[in-house]
Amino acid sequence: MTDEPKHSGIPGVLKGLATTARTMVTPAHTGEYPSVEPDLPPRSRGVIALLAENCTVCMLCARECPDWCIYIDSHKETVPAGPEGGRDRQRNVLDRFAIDYSLCMYCGICVEVCPFDALFWSPEFEYAETDIRDMLHEKERLGQWMETVPEPPALADNSAEPNELAAANRPARKGAAPRVRRS
Repeated sequence: MTDEPKHSGIPGVLKGLATTARTMVTPAHTGEYPSVEPDLPPRSRGVIALLAENCTVCMLCARECPDWCIYIDSHKETVPAGPEGGRDRQRNVLDRFAIDYSLCMYCGICVEVCPFDALFWSPEFEYAETDIRDMLHEKERLGQWMETVPEPPALADNSAEPNELAAANRPARKGAAPRVRRS
């Protein structure tokens, strides 16, 4: 036999009751959605919007998507030559752009890798469906969310000019010979 004292559970029960009493008088942080609209930050991530005119069907978004939830179909069209001496060119035309939101994990990789600003985050988040098959959103529906995409924030006063604007505003060089790279 050991001479260890037997502990009663009374101090633990009292500590638990004190925690419960403290929690009961603390106000809840739960929002009463949908009765009360949530106060979301201005650049919230809700759904991905598509600006179809900017899409060149480069397929970067579909290739980089870890869930493979972006489906793109296109066809090639011939663009006639412009000035004399030019040649006909081929360009991709977007036929289908769809995102299956039942698979999407909202990581935003597709928005980040799009080099032509065709994909944007919209703060719209109320697009629940009763049937999972309706979570496949085609380009028409994705395009409707473009009107809810907020304007990007203005650049800070002390920020550097974007490279694209700096190159466009730079005067053309006259009489300069093209640089030849030698190895």
